[in-house]
Amino acid sequence: MEEKNNIADLNARIEVLEKRIYGEKAGKPTKPVKCAESLTRISAALANTANKRERVKILHKKIEDLLKYLDPQFTDFIAVPDAVKLEFILAEEDFLRSQAVLLEQEQNEELSAEVKRLFEEYNKMMFLLSKQFSQWDETLRQLEAPKSAQQMD
Repeated sequence: MEEKNNIADLNARIEVLEKRIYGEKAGKPTKPVKCAESLTRISAALANTANKRERVKILHKKIEDLLKYLDPQFTDFIAVPDAVKLEFILAEEDFLRSQAVLLEQEQNEELSAEVKRLFEEYNKMMFLLSKQFSQWDETLRQLEAPKSAQQMD
């Protein structure tokens, strides 16, 4: 029985504290506000937020690591032995050779196209020069024709 009185006293003291903290709303009867429940909810929300913050921190750390690994210069920092580098090169030897052949073919085609363009330009220029010389020759003949006719007389 005494235990019930202690609990009742404790509840009464908590209600008095709640009235002091929350106050009474202008004489209106309101349902009693439970501080312990509010504090429990607030504590749970804070714990949840802190938990999420830790997860966000972990995610940020993982993102930083991913960005570091995705950086092309990161491979410069990795110490790869020469033997392993040689294995990489030898493993790709056939591919590298085929790419070299394709590159040579492409360069040869570009060079051939440039030479062809230059020959066409040269031929065009020679044609135009020949035509110009022919016109000058014709003009000179026309100018010299009266002189030669006068000398014959």
